[in-house]
Amino acid sequence: MGKREAGAHIVWDWNGTLFHDNEAIIGATNAAFAELGIEPITLERYREVYCVPVPKFYERLIGRLPTDEEWEAMDVVFHRYYAEHRVVCGLTTGVPGLLADWGAAGRSQSILSMYAHEELVPLVRGFGIEPHFIRVDGRTGPSGGSKTEHMVRHLRRLVGVDPTRTVVIGDAGDDAVAARHVGAQAVLYTGGSHSRASLEGNGVPVVDTLEEAVVEAERLAAAA
Repeated sequence: MGKREAGAHIVWDWNGTLFHDNEAIIGATNAAFAELGIEPITLERYREVYCVPVPKFYERLIGRLPTDEEWEAMDVVFHRYYAEHRVVCGLTTGVPGLLADWGAAGRSQSILSMYAHEELVPLVRGFGIEPHFIRVDGRTGPSGGSKTEHMVRHLRRLVGVDPTRTVVIGDAGDDAVAARHVGAQAVLYTGGSHSRASLEGNGVPVVDTLEEAVVEAERLAAAA
């Protein structure tokens, strides 16, 4: 392993990437929609139109932004439903081995998620994978914002990690935007919240498996 390869770092997204929670997400979304009398949508439709910040996603579906009161009510319902149903969800296929292999090669990795920090950390710990990461950061503050500001803080806290040798692996265009903002690269995975068609306009590699994502991350980091 060359010196440059050893310096590579992956910032993993959690929901829809390491954690395969599509069913809980769509169920929670439809429970939140019911608060406004919105018809439920399928997972396929969700993956076609989902975007961040989340209020813009609702605007795409109902033709207007939710009011502050509507947003707060929907947000409460979403998170309550999700917390009840995430317990039947598991890690994406192959994740433990991928994490172990990346670390065994002398490279580092971390998690940055828009899931609430106080919920994220025990969830990661419960799967027994926390030791693979040099840092695990969830969202602090209100939900519904952009990942970019959280990415800036995350990388500042990663001692010895070079942003140019860092690759963000996630399932949303917001991951690519956040990576670009801090001078990192990104690989987007089609198994989560977005369809391949909606991801391909972000100007970064798009893959169908996390195994492919790690291969791309190696390539991108080596070329940096």
